[in-house]
Amino acid sequence: MPTDVIMPQMGESIFEGTITKWLKKTGDAVQKDEPLFEISTDKVDVEIPAPQSGVITEIRAQEGETVQINAVVAVIDGATPASLHKAAPPQVAAPPQAVVMPQMGESIFEGTITKWFKKPGETVEKDEPLFEISTDKVGAEIPAPLSGVLIEIRALEGETVGVNTVVAIIGSPGSPVSDSAAAPAPPAKKIETAVAQTVAPAAAQSGRRLRSSPLARKIAREHGIDLDRIAGSGSEGRVTKDDVLRAVRLQGATAQATTQGAVPPQVVPLTKMRAIIAERMVESKRVSPHVHTVYKVDMTRVAEHREAHKEAFAKKHGIKLTLMPYIASAAVKALVKMPIVNASLEGGPAGLSIRYHRNVNLGIAVALDWGLIVPVVRQAERLSFAELARTIADLAGRARAKKLNPDQVGGSTFTLTNSGIFGDEFSLPIINQPESAILCISGLKKEPAVLTDAAGKDTIAIRAMQHLTLGFDHRLIDGADACKFMLEVKRTLEGWDGEIE
Repeated sequence: MPTDVIMPQMGESIFEGTITKWLKKTGDAVQKDEPLFEISTDKVDVEIPAPQSGVITEIRAQEGETVQINAVVAVIDGATPASLHKAAPPQVAAPPQAVVMPQMGESIFEGTITKWFKKPGETVEKDEPLFEISTDKVGAEIPAPLSGVLIEIRALEGETVGVNTVVAIIGSPGSPVSDSAAAPAPPAKKIETAVAQTVAPAAAQSGRRLRSSPLARKIAREHGIDLDRIAGSGSEGRVTKDDVLRAVRLQGATAQATTQGAVPPQVVPLTKMRAIIAERMVESKRVSPHVHTVYKVDMTRVAEHREAHKEAFAKKHGIKLTLMPYIASAAVKALVKMPIVNASLEGGPAGLSIRYHRNVNLGIAVALDWGLIVPVVRQAERLSFAELARTIADLAGRARAKKLNPDQVGGSTFTLTNSGIFGDEFSLPIINQPESAILCISGLKKEPAVLTDAAGKDTIAIRAMQHLTLGFDHRLIDGADACKFMLEVKRTLEGWDGEIE
């Protein structure tokens, strides 16, 4: 039975393709999934497999011809020859599909691939995590758009590419795997051994430039790798693509060892996220004259309230009851009463203006092994205590699992950062621009405190005490307003009587 061979769609925004080469001619026998012709679009070049076994009876589009998607370019007669019927029952093969760098928000135009979860030749299932990206706002795992076989990787780990750039190709089982694919490999277990295998001391000391392929030089430039320090495995010591990729993987393993306290054997470049954090912290200190005010808060009443309700709360809402929602709730109430602390400055050299925000969009700084991210609780003033607690827990979990959506980061008006989980006394936080204030939560500690009763009599008791530090932009917020805000937070927490259900 004749089967039409059509021009496949290689992406949502691609509507035509140019046939660059026919790999078979009229009258040739072809096997199902055998490469039939090559196409080129504005985003991808790929071989298209035959949808079934048979004989090519007609070619309707010639090499060099550009045709629309779904247009018939050839016809295969599956009835002859008889020997071809010994193959598996004919199935319509899905055409290879380009995987592109997604746009993770309106203001995001590029992303850095931080990890591939699959390598060429491996099977992938639709919606299974395929690769991991990092942008200036979010780290996320990107799922496979369809099931099939990963036949080509076009962007290396650590490479930054623009949105909608093709980073991989997924084809049907049996599709040829590109021998130029940049397949990731597990990091070296022993860094010292990897260094010995990668570095070429003689070349480095003599200054002699090793021979290398153009692709190897390109990858080395992109990752800041010194080719003179790589031992080539090719002919006459030629540095190959695989040699450079081993050095790139070593670079990543070294960065990981650094975070775990090991002494790195070489200079390690900043990750994309670390570089962005560094840039923004310097910019914040440059722009905003930082002032900090520290208040010691008696959290005994909150601690007792939490202890009495944590089991029932966890059973009802499915999350642990921590101190964070108590402090967040107190901060939100104070921000509503003191809108200047929730405001921000706008404008440039010609003049500044104050923007008073209609809502409290509460940023919650989450420490990750690979950096820091600030997901946002939007319109926090409209949420109940339980809703606030659930949202904070959900965002923190998504951040650690790299599952945040673009609309869950950015746009905060005030940030909470909790260094208390590490047991500090107090910290002086840097403002998260373009906000004007940030509240740092330090460690909760039991200590003796002087209590004065209604009659004016003093006693000493063991209390749960905690330092809260407000960092604020003195261009916008005066010390008096900062102290009024902190007193409001302190009063709410020390006299806690709020509902948490």
